[in-house]
Amino acid sequence: MNLESTVKFHFAKSTMINDSPRATASETLTGTDVMAAMGMTQERAAMGYSAFLGKMGVSSNDREKAIALLAQYAMTRCDRVPALRKLEDDIKPLVMQLLATFAFEDYSRSAASVKTCDCCKGAGFIDAEVFTNKHRKLPEGGLKVVGMVAVKESVRVLCQKCNGAGTVSAACNDCRGRGRAMDKEKTRDQGVPVMDSCKRCSGRGYERIPSTEAHAAICLITDAISLDTWKKSVKPFFDQLITKFDIEESWAESQLKAITR
Repeated sequence: MNLESTVKFHFAKSTMINDSPRATASETLTGTDVMAAMGMTQERAAMGYSAFLGKMGVSSNDREKAIALLAQYAMTRCDRVPALRKLEDDIKPLVMQLLATFAFEDYSRSAASVKTCDCCKGAGFIDAEVFTNKHRKLPEGGLKVVGMVAVKESVRVLCQKCNGAGTVSAACNDCRGRGRAMDKEKTRDQGVPVMDSCKRCSGRGYERIPSTEAHAAICLITDAISLDTWKKSVKPFFDQLITKFDIEESWAESQLKAITR
């Protein structure tokens, strides 16, 4: 059994919580076996299993648990980075919590994810300047209309990028989430359409969260980490935290397979 097959047990549509009907194989796991296997996996690989369940939207508690475990891990490693080691004792845990939160958001993002519209900032509407024709009256306050003038006004209009939803798809604009796009140069040279790994998203199919967003959030807590320091030393540490989730998920996968073998 792999991790993906456990998701359906959290969203059961019938009373049969099993991989397949019992008649198909004598060694089929029972519902009790599956529940026990998931519990053992949670015990052996807490971070990876919680991160996976949080990523799949099974439980917000698992999401928070995964972030908390990664923040604890970050606290044990952050002193290796001079810029983080110099942080004040009351600031350092807050920074690690922020890095862990952004790391989870990046780890859990996919082509099916949505992100806040950067045009309207999630409001669904934007301020726009329009010109309208107005009746111009006499300076003395009379009611006689002497003409029409164009007046510039600021109004709220529907955001065209997100069509008022406030969110847009995180899928790559070039490959539309497929991870592969047409290579224009090879297509021109060979005369036939040539598909290759998407260069915009490096084959992921979605846009990653800009690391500068994490830096901007940290700047709201402390000004001890400049943008140059972030790029040179803190960002590589942040990337390691994202990779840590992938490593822990793989470990949870291997543990679940070993338990249900």
